[in-house]
Amino acid sequence: MAVSKSIIFVLFTFLAVSLVSSDPDPLQDFCIGDLSARPSINGFPCRNASLVTVDDFIYSGLVNSSNTTNIDRAGATFGTALRFPGLNTLGLSIARLDFLPEGIIPPHTHPRASEMVYVEEGSVYAAIVTADNRLFARVMSRGEVMVIPRGLIHWQMNVGRTNAKIIATLNSQFPGIQFVARSMFGSRPAVPDEVLEKTFFLDAAAIDQVRSNFL
Repeated sequence: MAVSKSIIFVLFTFLAVSLVSSDPDPLQDFCIGDLSARPSINGFPCRNASLVTVDDFIYSGLVNSSNTTNIDRAGATFGTALRFPGLNTLGLSIARLDFLPEGIIPPHTHPRASEMVYVEEGSVYAAIVTADNRLFARVMSRGEVMVIPRGLIHWQMNVGRTNAKIIATLNSQFPGIQFVARSMFGSRPAVPDEVLEKTFFLDAAAIDQVRSNFL
């Protein structure tokens, strides 16, 4: 009997936590974000529904290529609720990634979203590193899709001779992005040299050289 009561208690607790932690159900058909207001836990306040037009449900920000004139030879254009108000409260966002040959989107994480990447053009070496340091990686070709669990370090690199293009979708309207190297070597204020020396086994000169890339 004690075991049965324990099981019931665990199941009840799990159900209660699941209900509390899940997103609230929408109370209207749509909630176009009012970007002039401050966002709350579930996004922006809704604009007046009578002022909404079809253009609020369409985003043209991915039509043009992302800026690739940088050291990474790659760039990303995001469609989040900050740029595409129609996504407000829907838990979705989208991105376009463009790569010159040898271009890379460096190792990074999305702390608030899982991701799916679809290779539209080119050959891309895509990789995931798990919390137990397992590497899952291979070259993806046009038409292939990869899923990236939330919070895991991952990257994409163009290994073809032509430009590459990826369309990515994420299950958060504010997925966030944190680049590993930039966070450690480009933070403000700076991470103490002693921490970087002990973490990456670098001397002070090497740390200064790496850090100069993020100033």
